[in-house]
Amino acid sequence: MTATATQTPFVPVLSGSSWQTVETENFTEVFNPSTGEVIARTPHLSAEQTNDVVAAAKAALPAWRETPVVERARVMFRYRALMEQHFEELAALVTREHGKTLAEARAEVNRGVEMVEFAAGLPSLMMGETLPNIARSVDAEAVKHPVGVCVGITPYNFPNMVPLWMFPVAITCGNTFILKPSEKVPLSAVRLAELLLEAGLPEGVMNVAHGDRVCAETLLTHPDVAAISFVGSTPIAKAIYETGTKHGKRVQAAGGAKNHLIVMPDADQEQTVKALSASAFGCAGQRCMAGSLTVAVGEAGDAVVPKLVDYAGAMRVGPSDGNENVDMGPVIRNDHRERVASYLDIASGEGATVALDGRRDFSGDGFLIGPSVVDHVAPTMRVAKEEVFGPLLSVVRVNTLEEALALGDDCEFGNGAVIFTRSGYAARQFKQHFNAGMIGINVGVPAPMAWFPFTGWNRSFFGDLHIQGTESIQFYTRQKVTLTRWPQEGESHHDPVWKSGSGS
Repeated sequence: MTATATQTPFVPVLSGSSWQTVETENFTEVFNPSTGEVIARTPHLSAEQTNDVVAAAKAALPAWRETPVVERARVMFRYRALMEQHFEELAALVTREHGKTLAEARAEVNRGVEMVEFAAGLPSLMMGETLPNIARSVDAEAVKHPVGVCVGITPYNFPNMVPLWMFPVAITCGNTFILKPSEKVPLSAVRLAELLLEAGLPEGVMNVAHGDRVCAETLLTHPDVAAISFVGSTPIAKAIYETGTKHGKRVQAAGGAKNHLIVMPDADQEQTVKALSASAFGCAGQRCMAGSLTVAVGEAGDAVVPKLVDYAGAMRVGPSDGNENVDMGPVIRNDHRERVASYLDIASGEGATVALDGRRDFSGDGFLIGPSVVDHVAPTMRVAKEEVFGPLLSVVRVNTLEEALALGDDCEFGNGAVIFTRSGYAARQFKQHFNAGMIGINVGVPAPMAWFPFTGWNRSFFGDLHIQGTESIQFYTRQKVTLTRWPQEGESHHDPVWKSGSGS
């Protein structure tokens, strides 16, 4: 049942010191994917309203960047404790607005907590460099400074984790932050910000703006915004990067993927089938690290595909909100379910074999579709080249490892790839030569943890410094180098650096 407009609350905006309810005629309905029920409305801020949020972040910047980094890190220690205290609430919120199973939602919140732990250690990681006597009586030092007002534009598929990839590090580095979450899943973002304020973060350091393209473009072009972090599809990531850099901003923009899962004939079949299913059908396939293209080498296809069909076909698919007895929940929207299903007809029309059809009759009003496996896919087919972003696994068959590596060279994306094998030689060749930034060996999803960068290649990433790890610290800071000379009283003043002709 869909709630009436008068019953459905607007999601609040955080601008400076207060949460504000902005009731607009332009809004996005927030669904519970398990039931089809509308549970909230996300307001679309105008350019003027978005400018007010930027002004609040700018006003808070001078005092926050002068706050000692140790004090900023202590906010993150308190924040982590609050996240642990509210862990089940945060996980349930992810399930309610996104549709992940509770197990998947808990894993997502755990990954977010790890980012807060990483941010709490920034006093050590932000230390600068010094070199006394770089020239006679001249000392040099390089130190990190915050860049200013930072913006995070985040997707619907990880409403808790992806924002936490960004704002804990940005804030602890001394910046102020504006989070614009996906209008489809704003509730987790709001709760994360509420807990951050409860942890003692000063007013205006963290802000939450909601909206559509108008809000995003205002943030991208605003002269007081210094840096943009984005995760989403490749076309939008490219547009974000081009627009942001055109307006003089730092940009890191993670895009889409077509992740290859190479199965060698010597792979452990039982372990491989479980890993393939977890990779392709975990989170209903709605993640940029999902394995969506299995490349079966030699006789591996005949051995693995029937087992994969049996295993995936037995997965329990159903509403996930309040129900822990499911293996896979719904997709985000009904139109997305129809889009995923359409690829089965496209693949069949191009000559592939639908070995497992996930289109079933599910009871209730949720956005449910089961796992699908499409076999005998040619590399030129749409289902092999395009990002489906749903629980559909395609199987391409090749004769050799070299042919499998060549498929990666022809792929426009380059997020992640995995090989299943017992051969050290095959694993090394794959690790060394496959055209992707994140590699797994007998690991279904090679997503790095907080201490390592999320290193997409090719059209899976636009920018120079990646999200997570020490690269995120580099992204959210800029270096200042100081040369110092203190002559003795009575000493004639001369600068040995200039005298030697150094510099420009």
